Amino acid sequence: MPYKLAIFDMDGTLSDSFSWFLSVINSVADKHKFQRVERDRIDELRSVGAGELIRLLGVAKWRIPLIARDMRKRKAQQIDRISLFPGVDRMFCELKARGMTIAIVSSDSEDNVRHVLGDLDQHVAYFACGAGLFGKTAKFQRILELTGISVDDTISIGDEIRDIDAAREAGIDFGAVTWGYTSGAALEARAPNYLFSRIDEVIAALAVPGR
Repeated sequence: MPYKLAIFDMDGTLSDSFSWFLSVINSVADKHKFQRVERDRIDELRSVGAGELIRLLGVAKWRIPLIARDMRKRKAQQIDRISLFPGVDRMFCELKARGMTIAIVSSDSEDNVRHVLGDLDQHVAYFACGAGLFGKTAKFQRILELTGISVDDTISIGDEIRDIDAAREAGIDFGAVTWGYTSGAALEARAPNYLFSRIDEVIAALAVPGR
């Protein structure tokens, strides 16, 4: 059988927020006392996981929740600068038509996620938002409990190495998208179940047996 449950990340997977992120990150860095992200370091920083990124930027771990809260607040104030990637609407409609359950697990707030989704939020059965930097595994497990769908019938779709790690800890398949925050090469090196370069590929993969 095809997958029954698809759990999507938001930023970099469904929403095109990377340019917004780059526009605010140095202001956040100055406020929270970590290294600014210079243009010549972007490729380097897109090739590592969240733990290594924290080390490279010199982020104090105790500041991480404060930084996350600050980023959510800034995004809420500038939310109209962020839009969905082209094709997300068609993907959601096709997956729903095939009887799939759609969920979103995000580090962002549910209000921000719903605002960017607009009317497409009606296709999402479950939201598990406000995840900590390394807290997505618990969110995945919560979605599985709420749906009653087994890990064998579930796939997570995301754009970061921490998303892959969380999916593996939860025992579910993972599809990595190459259009988000982490480079395709870095994602491929972690051997996800799928590596997607176009939204059409996601639709095709979720329509066939995953195992």
